[in-house]
Amino acid sequence: MEITLNSEHAIAIIDDSSSVRRALESLLRSLGFAVLSFESAEAFLTSPLALDTSCVVTDVEMPGLTGIDLYEKMRSDKNETPVIFITANSEQKVRQRLGDEPCVLNKPFEVDELADCINRAIATS
Repeated sequence: MEITLNSEHAIAIIDDSSSVRRALESLLRSLGFAVLSFESAEAFLTSPLALDTSCVVTDVEMPGLTGIDLYEKMRSDKNETPVIFITANSEQKVRQRLGDEPCVLNKPFEVDELADCINRAIATS
């Protein structure tokens, strides 16, 4: 597995759990990515930094706007930034709503799985 090391790419992490955000921040920085962290979809959507992201990694289940709601809002706003979903629930639920396009990772996931999803997302954006 080849991991792209490129701090030119900012990855947005959106998760209501501070421990998950911190773990993902540390992991993605160790892979060479710049990281932006948000505690909610609403915080991401209202941030001027949101437009500077190469990829979004979001939890599916969050208070307020869910990760799926965020994805749908981004697409309705013509924002084509790739989105990667992480979920403790069945990936099938996400696929039923969104199809096969987005990358969906079940918690817990392997570092290589996340890196592969991010590299594919950045390559296609």
